[in-house]
Amino acid sequence: MTTVPSTPVLRRPGPSRRFCVAPMMDWTDRHYRFFARLISQHALLYTEMVTTGAVIHGDRSRFLGFNTAEQPLALQLGGSNPAELATCAALAEEAGFAEVNLNVGCPSDRVQNNMIGACLMAHPGLVAEGVKAMYDACSIPVTVKHRIGINGHDSYEQLRDFVGQVHEAGCDTFIVHARIAILEGLSPKENRDIPPLRYEVVHQLKAEFPHLEIILNGGLTDLDVMQQHMTALDGVMVGREAYHNPYLMADVDRRFYRDANARPSRIEVLQLLRPYIVAHLEQGGVMNHVTRHILGLFQGLPGARHFRRQLSSALHQTDDPLALYDELLADMTQRLEPRDCPRQQA
Repeated sequence: MTTVPSTPVLRRPGPSRRFCVAPMMDWTDRHYRFFARLISQHALLYTEMVTTGAVIHGDRSRFLGFNTAEQPLALQLGGSNPAELATCAALAEEAGFAEVNLNVGCPSDRVQNNMIGACLMAHPGLVAEGVKAMYDACSIPVTVKHRIGINGHDSYEQLRDFVGQVHEAGCDTFIVHARIAILEGLSPKENRDIPPLRYEVVHQLKAEFPHLEIILNGGLTDLDVMQQHMTALDGVMVGREAYHNPYLMADVDRRFYRDANARPSRIEVLQLLRPYIVAHLEQGGVMNHVTRHILGLFQGLPGARHFRRQLSSALHQTDDPLALYDELLADMTQRLEPRDCPRQQA
């Protein structure tokens, strides 16, 4: 990896993207995001992908609503119609999002049929047209998340042309999943694992476009490795690891944002989450809507299996889920707090 001293020149400086949590369908909803924010104060969070049609014609309070505690927060859109993208970008700014992001990476058949996601990499002109419409419709940063290519359009020259055209349209920040997407024959899940990771392509892109902000995505699980990549790149985006092993984020603020404040222990995270759960229940919500996102909080520690089992099985067999949560909190405190990561100063 070659160190690139050049820093990006952003026409619309926005939130720091040193560490981002990827948009993940059915996972990064508002409950997960509130939980993640208890662990890291600085990581940039993203919504699940929302289609332009859902925003324009659906329940906007559902698709654009969020708790202010989730900030900094970016909205990810799926779509290709420039007028619809412009409308949604304006609505995103009005709703208070810190950034609006266009999905050019999702490989599923369903979104391909609607000209959404990774298939758009074969149409850089259309993506550029959409980005320009979004850029003209709002004053918040417009960013793009994409693959390094798709089958049939997977050369570096095509990737370079894509980035160049989209940058000219108003995008200075590219979040690059370091795999191609294979649009026929592989499921979305297989597309996250089977095409090989090619981090060197993302580094080459940054070397060629040093004035752009290039964020690396794909297969990142180790903070030390992420830090090595950031000697040359501008940031990282982490997906599944941030969901299944959320306490990974406890060290993000110190390592990537030089925040010397003490990080919360896992037990403190559970304590901080309790009032949110109570409010959700009082509004008629179901406790599992929140707690399904925290199953990995104790990953790798004694009692982790017990914690998961109680929240995923026993929770559905009780008439008083909050009492079960309190019992589990007391139980995990007794089991683990002496072994849990102590409150630390940087």
